[in-house]
Amino acid sequence: MTDTTDADRPTLLVVDDDATFARVLRNAFEARGYAVRVAHDVAQGMAAAQADPPEYAVIDLKMPGPSGLELVAKLKELDPNTRIVMLTGYASIATAVEAIKLGAVHYLAKPADADEILAAFHRDEGDAMTPVQPKPLSVARLEWEHIQKVLNECGGNISETARRLNMHRRTLQRKLAKHPARS
Repeated sequence: MTDTTDADRPTLLVVDDDATFARVLRNAFEARGYAVRVAHDVAQGMAAAQADPPEYAVIDLKMPGPSGLELVAKLKELDPNTRIVMLTGYASIATAVEAIKLGAVHYLAKPADADEILAAFHRDEGDAMTPVQPKPLSVARLEWEHIQKVLNECGGNISETARRLNMHRRTLQRKLAKHPARS
């Protein structure tokens, strides 16, 4: 029986503010032979990456403080070869596009399991056979997408986003606290 040391195992950084979800991912990837470190916000994730740049990273989009998009950019600056999957329960077209532009190899909506994430790490090309939705997005979903686009343009600044949308800041915060509308 061979004993694999941590130095022989691929390294994975999981950054998610949901401690239970992060623990489940850690256990699942450790069982698949990865050396896993966990962080719960951008600052912790960056500190862990600076100590030992990971080969792979799973980053949650929405966390307290800066968004996971910021960490994607920082990880790619630290090591351009890091394979990053952005994971979110708040999926939007705007954040998906930005995550890919910043260097993520894939963007998955939660819930996603370890097998889906593992497959995403190794997917380098698009899928021309991806089905096109037969009907347009709902008005509620279009509103969500527009808010996310403007929020991204404002660098996550809620007050500026509310001004640009001609919306009260508290109204915008309530809308952002909800999960995205279904397509």
